[in-house]
Amino acid sequence: GDELSQGLLALDPIRVMYGLELWRPITAACFLGPPSIGWLMNAYYLFEYGSSLERAFGTAQHLLFLGIQITFLSVCSAFFGQPFFAQSVITSMLHVLSRSMPNQKVKWLIFTVPYWTLPYGLMASDVLQAGNAAAALPHVLGILSGHLYFFHKNVWPKVGGEDWLYPPEFLRRKLDGTGEDSSKAKESISNALKARKKGRGRKLGSA
Repeated sequence: GDELSQGLLALDPIRVMYGLELWRPITAACFLGPPSIGWLMNAYYLFEYGSSLERAFGTAQHLLFLGIQITFLSVCSAFFGQPFFAQSVITSMLHVLSRSMPNQKVKWLIFTVPYWTLPYGLMASDVLQAGNAAAALPHVLGILSGHLYFFHKNVWPKVGGEDWLYPPEFLRRKLDGTGEDSSKAKESISNALKARKKGRGRKLGSA
């Protein structure tokens, strides 16, 4: 039943390498668990943060971001024995968004907090709900993976390094239909944040 279907979707390094079951890293990154309130919330976060990144950076760059996250998190999750890592992907998206505008004030629960604290707030919330410190691991992996991308994309070039996290031109033309520079990323994210309505729970509110 459920265990069998989850077994077909879970990350299994041996089956990926020797059985060529190459779909497993992708399904492990997409599987949100059995239907529940948590499933609905995670699906919302995945859509919300993913669409915000795509609007800010373009479809081609977003596709590259996802490829990097799935690759890095597949290795880390295999090392730590995590069969699924959708939560890590969500946290990595949120981390990149929060580092783009770290001091922007946003609503979380009943608090107004700096944007950069949200990934850590979600991690603390999950740990408290689970009553187990192990619940922090997917978030820690997501923060590390997201920061790897953010550092090489936004920090490294500013200190003289080369921005090598750049999608091929043909992919940008195919998916974005334009060669527009991504220098407006922060402005796009800011506009997306300001357009959001205030919400409850973990929903990201307006500034």
